Amino acid sequence: MELEGKVALVTGAGTGIGAAVARLFAAEGASVVLAGRRIELLEQVAGSLGDRATAIRADVADPAQARAAVRLAVERYGTLDVVVANAGGHGVGTVGETGDDEWQASLRANLNTCFVTCRESLPAMSGGGSIVIVSSIAGLAAGPAAAGYVTTKHALIGLTRSLARDYGPTGIRVNCLCPGWVRTPMADAEMDVLAARDGITREQAYTLATKDVPLRRPATAAEVADICLFLAGPKSSIMTGSVVVADGGATSVDLPTLAFG
Repeated sequence: MELEGKVALVTGAGTGIGAAVARLFAAEGASVVLAGRRIELLEQVAGSLGDRATAIRADVADPAQARAAVRLAVERYGTLDVVVANAGGHGVGTVGETGDDEWQASLRANLNTCFVTCRESLPAMSGGGSIVIVSSIAGLAAGPAAAGYVTTKHALIGLTRSLARDYGPTGIRVNCLCPGWVRTPMADAEMDVLAARDGITREQAYTLATKDVPLRRPATAAEVADICLFLAGPKSSIMTGSVVVADGGATSVDLPTLAFG
């Protein structure tokens, strides 16, 4: 098992990618602390994993709550080896449509959660370890009317590189994962908006959203979790500061040539 004896903290672990990561890491031998704001969902996932998992309600943009999650990992399992900074949220609207409160909410949900989690985890990782930051292909290119989301997801790549440069000498690796469309409750909600607009089903909306993606489909959360496992584990031991894209080929498409396809 790739993470035998390791201890991992996964944020945003109640649903979607975070829940899939927690399940996979536990199956690969890790003890896992699941952090998030919805304790009922966290406890459902942790309860299915037995003694290998513990849930904690924590808004990890809050330093005290992030420290509590790290402290739980160390007190219950003895150390902290792996962090998957997965918590995030929306940031919809153009710049002109985004008020100060909405802007701050986007920063808090997508950037502060990661920055604070990493900062509070570093002292517990004095023996080295691996941090996986979950960004998005919105960190590489801009979707429409999503200024807050796009800006903060781009910033996560800069944060990854800064952490990698500063903490590599201490044995801590930091890599960034940029998924495209993934079947999660958050993506389902976005597909439902598209479905309502066009009078189609959610499944048809996923098909529409990925019609120009080379693999012609969204990822599953389990597929993204597999990549998190690779980045967290020993098989990626020489990788740090890397940006790994898992988007079915979406960002490889030359948009001006779509008319010729």
